[in-house]
Amino acid sequence: MSRLIYAIAFLILVSISNILKAQDTQDTPDAWSLKECIDYAIQNNIQVKQSELSTQYQENLLRKAKTDRFPNLSAQASQNENYGRSLTYNNTYENINSSESDLNLNTNVPVFQGFQINNNIKKSQFDLKASMEDLQKAKDDITMNIASAYLEILFSQELVKISQDQLDVTKQQIRQTQEKVDAGSLAKGSLLDIQAQAAKEELTLVDNQNQLKLNYLQLAQLLELDSYKNFKIQKPELPEIKAEASLISATEIYKRALALWPDVKSSEYKLQSSQYQLKAAKGANYPTITAYGFYYNSYNNKYTDLNGDKIPFSDQLSNNQRKGFGLQMNIPIFNRLQNKTNIDNAKIDVLSKQLDVENSKKVLRKDIETAETNAIAALNRYTSNQKAVAAMQEAFRYSEEKYNVGLVNALEYNQAKNNLAKAQSDLLQAKYEFIFRTKILDFYRGLPIEL
Repeated sequence: MSRLIYAIAFLILVSISNILKAQDTQDTPDAWSLKECIDYAIQNNIQVKQSELSTQYQENLLRKAKTDRFPNLSAQASQNENYGRSLTYNNTYENINSSESDLNLNTNVPVFQGFQINNNIKKSQFDLKASMEDLQKAKDDITMNIASAYLEILFSQELVKISQDQLDVTKQQIRQTQEKVDAGSLAKGSLLDIQAQAAKEELTLVDNQNQLKLNYLQLAQLLELDSYKNFKIQKPELPEIKAEASLISATEIYKRALALWPDVKSSEYKLQSSQYQLKAAKGANYPTITAYGFYYNSYNNKYTDLNGDKIPFSDQLSNNQRKGFGLQMNIPIFNRLQNKTNIDNAKIDVLSKQLDVENSKKVLRKDIETAETNAIAALNRYTSNQKAVAAMQEAFRYSEEKYNVGLVNALEYNQAKNNLAKAQSDLLQAKYEFIFRTKILDFYRGLPIEL
């Protein structure tokens, strides 16, 4: 019996442990990679969802444009109660109260509509293609924003580390200075200067930590996360930047991007759509031909034959039916210049879309040239800052040695340390700027953004 109790207790403890582990895993999710952030944002971003709905709307319009070729069919049924003088089956009028049932079926088939249906279908097809490119544009925009926010977090993390390292060195220097002051070999003013430097560095560390939190908040908001309390990102191995790093020219990237970039493709599709809209507007000047057919039948409960006997329901349906078909041509002659106005407006829309295509290409070229210029500038800054950091590190090491033996005061020592911190910060900023700009250039070439 005791073994059974122990076994049950053991199972209960195991279950509780598993539950706690599951809760702990839920409360502290794994760090997110850049790809995971991008994929999640594309699935949950509101702008992307709105673009998806717009694409579905265009699909419905295309389906409607195609079904305009189909015949229509309508039915009409009526029940009439007649009192007083009524038309009889013998085509005479009598004072009769009767009930009459009527049925109508009508159909119309478009035969020729001035090519408007075909042109409207083509227009809708290009509208759908443009909408799909707009959807891709929304995905690309969120991808770029996510990548930028992700790199901002990595940059802030590096700044926090530098600030913490600087503060640790200063605290160590405070302890050494305190010992010298206590021993009487150094004036207390030096200790106060070092302590003031530590307070300044603590403030810098807090500012950088707060900026890191703000950057995490920005990324979480881009991801549409309900909470970012336990949200963390992975720290990837960033590519090494070499002084001889080369970039593909903006002209070559632009040539490739023309065939890939959603903005350009969307504007081109919209131009083609407007051209077919113009053709459809011109088609309204043509005559239209429609085939039609109809069927009619009725029943009256007071209809009688020559002998005065009521005519049965089936006989009336057989005798009263009417059916027929035919062709109808409508020739536009004058409709208050509405067709002309529609054609003129369609021409204006074509010209406007042509300007949109030209503008989208110019914007693309400008963005690529700007990204290339910024990447080259960031690389040059990175190379220069590498030399500056090396020089500042040597200057700080030399100043620290002189400070430890009392050859320089605390102000000179702090100045050397601040110069080193600034050079390290500038180097980091140039590094992340170069990485981001090169990723943008790769993205214009059709390559995914990866770290």
